[in-house]
Amino acid sequence: MRIGVFCSGGDAPGMNACVRAVVRTGVAQGHEVVGIMNGYQGLLDQEFFEDRFAKVASAPVSTSQAPSTPPAMTARSVSDWSRHGGAFLGSSRSEEFRTPEGVAKAADILRAHGIDALIPIGGDGTFRGAVALGSQWEGRIVGCPGTIDNDLKQTDYTIGFSTAVSTAVDALDKIRDTAESHERMFLIEVMGRHSGYIAVHTALAGAAEVLCIPETDTNIPEIVELLHNLRSRKKRSVMMIVAEGDERGDAAAISEQLKAAGCAYSTRVVVLGHLQRGGSPTPEDRLLATQLGAWAVAAVEEGHTGVMCGRDCGARLLSPFEETFDGHRPIPQPLLQLIDVLAK
Repeated sequence: MRIGVFCSGGDAPGMNACVRAVVRTGVAQGHEVVGIMNGYQGLLDQEFFEDRFAKVASAPVSTSQAPSTPPAMTARSVSDWSRHGGAFLGSSRSEEFRTPEGVAKAADILRAHGIDALIPIGGDGTFRGAVALGSQWEGRIVGCPGTIDNDLKQTDYTIGFSTAVSTAVDALDKIRDTAESHERMFLIEVMGRHSGYIAVHTALAGAAEVLCIPETDTNIPEIVELLHNLRSRKKRSVMMIVAEGDERGDAAAISEQLKAAGCAYSTRVVVLGHLQRGGSPTPEDRLLATQLGAWAVAAVEEGHTGVMCGRDCGARLLSPFEETFDGHRPIPQPLLQLIDVLAK
């Protein structure tokens, strides 16, 4: 069997570890694994991974011609990949693939190159694309959840989430040193346009006093009252974690609203931005990515298709793609209650 693997959407620490697991598991089972560069766009452009250990011609071909053979990855191709962040296969978002013509073209290319199955690694956009592709292509598709936002259902965590939180907490710890020295309040903006998972875990792990996320209403007067209470208790510094998608706006906008309402502290804003995507993945992300990659190959062998491979309480869980991005993944209420209790 010839299995294609690629990364799509925003990069997430651990994607390389997942590709490594797919390649080495596939090779061990006697399959050919083809690395597709730059996500769906790379598939449309017929860009295939070729390393210095395997010099194989891979010129693009017309789907009407006899196909060339994409170079197969070897166990050595992915040596030492697990500890690196980013996506060695590259990642992208493809406007062309969003069109019916683009999906049909991708299906034809897969047929032309004799690819029997795909393992896409990415988030909800990647899986929506997989659903579209599955409607026009007869091959098997099993996805692995790779997104720092942890916003996909049917898995305990997504690849990259642990590292993103670790990076944010490390930044928070450093910023608090300055906040304590100057008796200031810092609003730290983390990623999360639609999900507050990074913000919640960062706030708890970093002992932040205030949290603003899309899932809850941000009440400026209540926050100002809390800040005055903290000030009256001689608290020198305050950490406020803001998810970029909060309904009140970003951290800079919320800072101005707090000032207008009589904030008790001098405020500063720090936007972590894409810093959260980079860096060496944590051991937890490496383990999760490795398990998911190996499980995905096994699922392909078993004949599954149109599903995401997640981890549920340590065990493999296969779920239809539609179930993974259908609706919003809620934040556990006990976590929100814990932040409120500890802050007050």
